[in-house]
Amino acid sequence: MFERAGRGNRAVILHPVFAATGPEILDEFQELCRSAGVEIAVVIRAPRDRPDARFFVGKGKIEEVAEQVEATGADLVLVSCPLSAIQERNIEKRCACRVLDRSTLILDIFALRARSHEGKLQVELAQLRHISTRLVRGWTHLERQKGGIGLRGPGETQLETDRRLVGQRIQYLKNRLDKVRKQRAQSRRRRERAHVFTVALVGYTNAGKSTLFNALTHSDVDTRDMQFATLDPTVRQLPNVPTGNVLLADTVGFVSDLPHELVAAFHATLQETREADLLLHVIDAADPFHQQRELDVEAVLESVEAGDIPMIRVFNKIDLVDREPGTQLNAEGELIRIDVSALQGTGLTELKEALALRLKGGRISTWISLEGSYAKLRSQLFDLGAVAEEKISADGQWLLHIDVSQTDAEQLGRMPGADGLMVRESILLAARQGET
Repeated sequence: MFERAGRGNRAVILHPVFAATGPEILDEFQELCRSAGVEIAVVIRAPRDRPDARFFVGKGKIEEVAEQVEATGADLVLVSCPLSAIQERNIEKRCACRVLDRSTLILDIFALRARSHEGKLQVELAQLRHISTRLVRGWTHLERQKGGIGLRGPGETQLETDRRLVGQRIQYLKNRLDKVRKQRAQSRRRRERAHVFTVALVGYTNAGKSTLFNALTHSDVDTRDMQFATLDPTVRQLPNVPTGNVLLADTVGFVSDLPHELVAAFHATLQETREADLLLHVIDAADPFHQQRELDVEAVLESVEAGDIPMIRVFNKIDLVDREPGTQLNAEGELIRIDVSALQGTGLTELKEALALRLKGGRISTWISLEGSYAKLRSQLFDLGAVAEEKISADGQWLLHIDVSQTDAEQLGRMPGADGLMVRESILLAARQGET
């Protein structure tokens, strides 16, 4: 056994290559390494037909890795594929240095980027869930029982103690994040009552979401050219939109095969995505693999229950491919794509106009009248934030100016009793007749 070194960022990269492995996988992994501050000493490719149960790659390739670790003075080995706990332990034992797989590296980057209290809680939870399956590793102290005066217990090993403490900490973090989710839910309800339309930027990491966010909102979010430069979500009001209040949310970028620990832990952060009224899927137009990146983002959106939210694809960085700003409509005349350059500011006016049209077409604004017997329904409409203005008619009826989205108008029919159905039909009828 060996004791791990506590520091060091010089690494040997081990890249298993299978028949379906494309060149973009290694490029992305090297970008992840650089984002984590890793100095790459050498890259070793390992062609495989299938993973090996012991080392993931063959024994001969592991010998080559061990030789390169010794020759280059590397402090760690980074593997571009997820490893099992036993595979990680076997490689560490042979190479006598720390071994990190792709999932652990991403977790480490998230730990570097977390700034808010919520983000730090989420990163720690994800790390502990990952570590909990890997406690049997290279540390020799985990195999010893407690000993010494005042430390002797009922036969509990250090490993069992660590598992118990990790479990307790995970439960504590989950409870804290539950409180965060409740706070975010309260903020969301306030926005709904104020008729605030929310747009979320989503996309592959390093696609230019934060640059576009800054250009649209005149903010100064970090836009460094690296993976996961933005971790904590940022929400700002979108200025100069004639249809009313619009909030724009900048969210964390996605990658292919996002570790399950991160998806589970970052549900509170991704809540801005799940509860948005519209998604802007930012795509790097200069990325030769952007089609696969789009599929990866859509897979993550499905996993966080955001796959059914209306979406507009925004192709960014058109200045790198000599493409002019433009829009693309579907057969129904709805905007489905727009080309912009966030860095140069081209296409942004067209993007704001497209958002304004989407907001106007997606909302219903009309007047309805209610008799005095509908006091409970009137109260419910106020609770839903659907009433923009109220007047009293000459005959004593309530005149309510209803301002709701098309989706919310459909949902009014689910209110208790037949009153909600009556209001929904009145609103939809007024919308069909063009009343505003």
